[in-house]
Amino acid sequence: MKYDELKDEIKAAMKAKDKPRLSILRQVHGEIKNIEVNERRDIVDADVDAMLKRLIKQTKETLDGSIKAANDQERTDTLAAQVSILESYLPKQVTGEELDALIDEVLAETGAATKKDMGRVMGALTQKTAGNFDKAAAAKTLGQRLA
Repeated sequence: MKYDELKDEIKAAMKAKDKPRLSILRQVHGEIKNIEVNERRDIVDADVDAMLKRLIKQTKETLDGSIKAANDQERTDTLAAQVSILESYLPKQVTGEELDALIDEVLAETGAATKKDMGRVMGALTQKTAGNFDKAAAAKTLGQRLA
Protein backbone atom coordinates (compact mmCIF):
# COMPACT_ATOMS: atom_id res chain seq x y z
CA MET A 1 0.00 0.00 0.00
CA LYS A 2 1.24 3.45 -0.79
CA TYR A 3 1.19 6.15 1.86
CA ASP A 4 -0.79 8.52 -0.40
CA GLU A 5 -3.38 5.79 -1.01
CA LEU A 6 -3.83 5.48 2.75
CA LYS A 7 -4.87 9.12 3.05
CA ASP A 8 -7.35 8.68 0.19
CA GLU A 9 -8.74 5.52 1.80
CA ILE A 10 -9.25 7.37 5.09
CA LYS A 11 -11.19 10.11 3.28
CA ALA A 12 -13.29 7.52 1.44
CA ALA A 13 -14.06 5.68 4.70
CA MET A 14 -15.13 8.98 6.30
CA LYS A 15 -17.46 9.76 3.42
CA ALA A 16 -18.91 6.24 3.46
CA LYS A 17 -19.22 6.36 7.28
CA ASP A 18 -17.49 2.99 7.42
CA LYS A 19 -16.45 3.07 11.09
CA PRO A 20 -14.55 -0.24 11.25
CA ARG A 21 -12.45 0.59 8.18
CA LEU A 22 -11.90 4.16 9.33
CA SER A 23 -10.82 3.01 12.78
CA ILE A 24 -8.20 0.57 11.53
CA LEU A 25 -6.93 2.96 8.84
CA ARG A 26 -6.50 5.68 11.44
CA GLN A 27 -4.54 3.21 13.55
CA VAL A 28 -2.26 2.51 10.57
CA HIS A 29 -1.85 6.25 9.96
CA GLY A 30 -0.95 6.77 13.62
CA GLU A 31 1.68 4.02 13.43
CA ILE A 32 3.17 5.68 10.36
CA LYS A 33 3.31 9.03 12.12
CA ASN A 34 5.03 7.38 15.09
CA ILE A 35 7.71 5.97 12.81
CA GLU A 36 8.20 9.35 11.13
CA VAL A 37 8.54 11.16 14.45
CA ASN A 38 10.57 8.58 16.34
CA GLU A 39 12.96 7.68 13.55
CA ARG A 40 13.01 11.14 11.94
CA ARG A 41 12.68 9.83 8.41
CA ASP A 42 10.17 9.71 5.61
CA ILE A 43 8.10 6.58 5.16
CA VAL A 44 8.50 4.46 2.05
CA ASP A 45 5.95 1.97 0.73
CA ALA A 46 7.94 -1.00 2.06
CA ASP A 47 7.63 0.50 5.57
CA VAL A 48 3.86 0.66 5.20
CA ASP A 49 3.70 -2.98 4.05
CA ALA A 50 5.92 -4.12 6.93
CA MET A 51 3.81 -2.20 9.41
CA LEU A 52 0.60 -3.68 7.96
CA LYS A 53 2.03 -7.18 8.36
CA ARG A 54 2.98 -6.40 11.96
CA LEU A 55 -0.50 -5.05 12.74
CA ILE A 56 -2.10 -8.10 11.12
CA LYS A 57 0.03 -10.40 13.24
CA GLN A 58 -0.83 -8.48 16.43
CA THR A 59 -4.53 -8.39 15.61
CA LYS A 60 -4.57 -12.13 14.81
CA GLU A 61 -2.91 -12.87 18.14
CA THR A 62 -5.51 -10.75 19.92
CA LEU A 63 -8.26 -12.50 17.95
CA ASP A 64 -6.91 -15.93 18.92
CA GLY A 65 -6.82 -14.86 22.57
CA SER A 66 -10.34 -13.53 22.32
CA ILE A 67 -11.58 -16.79 20.84
CA LYS A 68 -9.80 -18.92 23.46
CA ALA A 69 -11.11 -16.74 26.29
CA ALA A 70 -14.62 -16.96 24.81
CA ASN A 71 -14.99 -13.19 24.96
CA ASP A 72 -18.07 -11.54 23.55
CA GLN A 73 -18.85 -12.34 19.94
CA GLU A 74 -18.95 -8.66 18.93
CA ARG A 75 -15.30 -8.16 19.92
CA THR A 76 -14.26 -11.29 18.04
CA ASP A 77 -16.18 -10.19 14.93
CA THR A 78 -14.60 -6.74 15.09
CA LEU A 79 -11.09 -8.20 15.29
CA ALA A 80 -11.78 -10.58 12.40
CA ALA A 81 -13.07 -7.65 10.32
CA GLN A 82 -9.94 -5.63 11.14
CA VAL A 83 -7.71 -8.48 9.98
CA SER A 84 -9.56 -8.79 6.68
CA ILE A 85 -9.45 -5.01 6.14
CA LEU A 86 -5.70 -4.91 6.78
CA GLU A 87 -5.04 -7.93 4.56
CA SER A 88 -6.89 -6.26 1.69
CA TYR A 89 -4.19 -3.58 1.58
CA LEU A 90 -1.24 -5.96 1.35
CA PRO A 91 0.25 -6.98 -1.99
CA LYS A 92 -0.94 -10.33 -3.32
CA GLN A 93 0.82 -13.29 -1.70
CA VAL A 94 2.54 -15.85 -3.92
CA THR A 95 1.02 -19.26 -3.14
CA GLY A 96 0.28 -22.66 -4.63
CA GLU A 97 1.63 -23.56 -8.04
CA GLU A 98 3.22 -20.17 -8.54
CA LEU A 99 5.22 -20.63 -5.31
CA ASP A 100 6.22 -24.17 -6.36
CA ALA A 101 7.49 -22.85 -9.70
CA LEU A 102 9.50 -20.12 -7.94
CA ILE A 103 10.98 -22.68 -5.55
CA ASP A 104 12.07 -24.86 -8.48
CA GLU A 105 13.59 -21.83 -10.16
CA VAL A 106 15.49 -20.75 -7.04
CA LEU A 107 16.70 -24.30 -6.37
CA ALA A 108 18.10 -24.45 -9.91
CA GLU A 109 19.73 -21.00 -9.58
CA THR A 110 21.30 -21.62 -6.19
CA GLY A 111 22.22 -25.26 -6.72
CA ALA A 112 20.84 -26.06 -3.27
CA ALA A 113 20.89 -29.77 -2.49
CA THR A 114 20.64 -30.18 1.29
CA LYS A 115 18.62 -28.74 4.14
CA LYS A 116 21.70 -26.74 5.09
CA ASP A 117 21.02 -24.61 1.98
CA MET A 118 17.47 -23.79 3.09
CA GLY A 119 18.36 -20.33 4.44
CA ARG A 120 20.00 -19.35 1.16
CA VAL A 121 16.96 -20.55 -0.81
CA MET A 122 14.52 -18.70 1.49
CA GLY A 123 16.63 -15.54 1.11
CA ALA A 124 16.52 -15.80 -2.66
CA LEU A 125 12.74 -16.39 -2.55
CA THR A 126 12.33 -13.33 -0.36
CA GLN A 127 14.26 -11.23 -2.86
CA LYS A 128 12.27 -12.50 -5.84
CA THR A 129 8.89 -11.93 -4.18
CA ALA A 130 9.71 -8.95 -1.94
CA GLY A 131 8.73 -11.19 0.98
CA ASN A 132 5.18 -11.67 -0.30
CA PHE A 133 4.95 -15.45 -0.06
CA ASP A 134 3.67 -18.01 2.41
CA LYS A 135 6.86 -18.76 4.31
CA ALA A 136 5.43 -21.78 6.13
CA ALA A 137 4.30 -23.40 2.87
CA ALA A 138 7.66 -22.63 1.25
CA ALA A 139 9.57 -24.12 4.18
CA LYS A 140 7.41 -27.26 4.07
CA THR A 141 7.94 -27.65 0.32
CA LEU A 142 11.67 -27.05 0.65
CA GLY A 143 11.89 -29.58 3.48
CA GLN A 144 10.35 -32.18 1.19
CA ARG A 145 12.60 -31.38 -1.78
CA LEU A 146 15.90 -31.01 0.03
CA ALA A 147 17.44 -34.17 1.42
